[in-house]
Amino acid sequence: MNESQKPETSGMPPATLASVATKTSKDLTSAERGALERLIKHAKSDTGQSRRVADFLLAWWNAGTCGSFDLTTLWGVDTEIAMDMVAVFGLVARVNQYPDSLGYEADFKSIVSAWRPELVE
Repeated sequence: MNESQKPETSGMPPATLASVATKTSKDLTSAERGALERLIKHAKSDTGQSRRVADFLLAWWNAGTCGSFDLTTLWGVDTEIAMDMVAVFGLVARVNQYPDSLGYEADFKSIVSAWRPELVE
């Protein structure tokens, strides 16, 4: 890839850059795992930010069924939560896997039950 083909990365958090740069490993880094697990904890709560976090996570789980995620929703979450979302976005881009294949199926089913009860069989 020549210089003109490289994606713009200025301003990206170092953890996100590292995540994208090491795309060959499918293992979660401790930073990615921590960010994902904090977001799961938020999504299992019952606050305004919890719904936003749940929407973000469920767009990864199944955007067609659970709904997509409007990026402007980031404006309504605390900075720490937004940074965790950025880290998980990098994780999703890097591992090319759904959360259930990473060991989080039960957590995501719980989030679906809480925020999308109409989808529970």
